[in-house]
Amino acid sequence: MKYRKLGKTNLIVSEIGYGMWGMAGWTGSDDEESFRSLQLAVDMGCNFFDTAWGYGAGKSENLLGQLISANKDKKLYTATKMPPKNFKWPSRREYTLDDCFPPDHIEEYVERSLKNAGLDSFDLMQFHTWEDQWLEDERGINKMTDLKNQGLFHAIGISINRWEPWNGIKAVKSGLIDTVQVIYNIFDQNPKDELFPACREHNIGVIARVPFDEGSLTGTLTEDSKWPDGDWRNTYFVPENLIASVEHANALKPLIPSGMTMPEMALRFILGEPAVSTIIPGMRKKHHVISNMGTSDAGPLDTDLIKELEKHRWDREPKVWSQ
Repeated sequence: MKYRKLGKTNLIVSEIGYGMWGMAGWTGSDDEESFRSLQLAVDMGCNFFDTAWGYGAGKSENLLGQLISANKDKKLYTATKMPPKNFKWPSRREYTLDDCFPPDHIEEYVERSLKNAGLDSFDLMQFHTWEDQWLEDERGINKMTDLKNQGLFHAIGISINRWEPWNGIKAVKSGLIDTVQVIYNIFDQNPKDELFPACREHNIGVIARVPFDEGSLTGTLTEDSKWPDGDWRNTYFVPENLIASVEHANALKPLIPSGMTMPEMALRFILGEPAVSTIIPGMRKKHHVISNMGTSDAGPLDTDLIKELEKHRWDREPKVWSQ
């Protein structure tokens, strides 16, 4: 495992981190299997774990707390996210700070998350939704700064809406945050336009999420893919999105080098972006951990392949189903 600095936090985090949504919010998860996968990741050098209160109403945070307790001899970095007060994802332009993150709500959910995980502090506390216009109402960021000064967490981050990397640039330039979490993968390359240059200029850590485009970049989806009732993917992969996603993924298959899988290619593409501090694929099974963690040792793809993959950029705009 190789490591990178998480911006101005100066935390040295594993290039491949661990996204913990799937083990609490997707069907087919088994807690014992999830914990074995988490522990294997630790054993393979992963030290950055990203969760949220919204992942099972604290269930994922509790699993993270168990992992920390079981590895007291290791320094593992903990990141979580506060849910918006209106519990609506993603944010919309008309939502105000009072709709989503009034000061009392921020404090309540910071305390809830700490209790869920059984921790005295988190390394990183993030807004789970974000609007750059909220910076104009200083009560939110002032409350975060106050709680940070109390030692309840050590860094402040934002999680940017799907396909809207522009809606975090003001926060990056403000100097008031430490990290951004943004979708970045072979298809979603638009953070490179403005967001990543701003993050480099202001030394902001970048957490790359959704590296497999919710599954399409695993190469396993078909136009007939279906999930059990209640699974979030049923509402995301509506026919309009599923068919287009499969077509775009199929177009990549001729580019996969011999002996490499599409998920490996997807992760190693992201590793080629120096602005990215850590990537947080979701992993619920041990074989996923083994293959994903191994991409750090393999390193970025060669330059020619990266250039070919850059041609597969897919610029999308938020839809009702895109959440």
